[in-house]
Amino acid sequence: MSNMLSFRGGRRWSLARSVLAVFLVLVAGCSGSEVSAPQPIKVSEVHDFDTAGVTLRLVTHESFGISDEVWAKFTDETGITVDVVGAGDAGEIVARAVLSAGQPEGDVLFGVDNTFLQRALDANIFVPYESPGLVNVDPELVVDDEHRVTPIDYGDVCVNYWLDAIPGDRTELSLDDLTDPDLAASFVTQDPESSSPGFAFLLATIAAYGDGWEAYWQSLADGGVTIASGWEDAYYGEFIAGGGDNALVTSYASSPVAEVVYGETGVGPAPTAVIADSCFRQIEFAGVLNGTSHPEAAAKLIDFMLSETFQADIPLNMFVSPANSQVELPAVFVENLVETQSPYQLSPLEIEANRSQWTERWVDIVLR
Repeated sequence: MSNMLSFRGGRRWSLARSVLAVFLVLVAGCSGSEVSAPQPIKVSEVHDFDTAGVTLRLVTHESFGISDEVWAKFTDETGITVDVVGAGDAGEIVARAVLSAGQPEGDVLFGVDNTFLQRALDANIFVPYESPGLVNVDPELVVDDEHRVTPIDYGDVCVNYWLDAIPGDRTELSLDDLTDPDLAASFVTQDPESSSPGFAFLLATIAAYGDGWEAYWQSLADGGVTIASGWEDAYYGEFIAGGGDNALVTSYASSPVAEVVYGETGVGPAPTAVIADSCFRQIEFAGVLNGTSHPEAAAKLIDFMLSETFQADIPLNMFVSPANSQVELPAVFVENLVETQSPYQLSPLEIEANRSQWTERWVDIVLR
């Protein structure tokens, strides 16, 4: 591979970034400043409320997936029907919710993660509700003390590598190793302005290197790192798994699990591995939308999303880990998932305060 930086669809995505930047400025200007903070929903009111015949709209990202039989059980238990409305990726659903603050497009939003959470909280788009199901959730996943959102699942964005394509002994690869010219030239990651995992990897490097993150990215760029517009272009276009030439890619800690599940035999071992030192923790949340006509029914849905029935359906549908610690993971997860002990993390407040300057500086270093 050439040591020159490659970028897929540069002109198209430069335009997309410009449009997105304008859109987010508009969102910031309409950030819900006139929407008052709602009163919390009381658990006692939720328990006693008759919700038979109610239909809830669950606004979520397009990667959401839960089995029909799980929804049927919720309807049997509560009388509530759930209409799932896909509305783009995590950034898009938050932007739409902010613009419609107080007059929401649905009743519950699922899929806002910790990289976009502060924007949503600042706009008062959620009604506080402390679900009884939180008793089974690791307190480290509960990042909002006011319980405006509830953690539903978590996963780590990590650099993956094709086992047979890495020369020498690479069993203990680290972030530092990626700046080796041989590895940098075989590494594809995503544009953080257009990709959630791309942004998460940028955050991992900022958390790891502090003020030195710019020099780190300069080393990657000098070494010939490839930049793709999104995860699919990277994983199934440039990475070996999709027939490309790159041996390393920014993906997920659960990607080796998916390689096994969707492989020809459906059994391990996975052809890929994860660099544990590269991982950034993403937590996905659900929240009752401020302005819903059915707050008690929406709260019951939050409770159900923390139940073992719902949580057990998450891993093999969305390839992330359930927030409920009482749920047993499928065997294929246990055997192939890399459990990162100390993933990189940054507070939602710090992320939101620095997002624009970080991504703009990244563009200056890597794409110009």
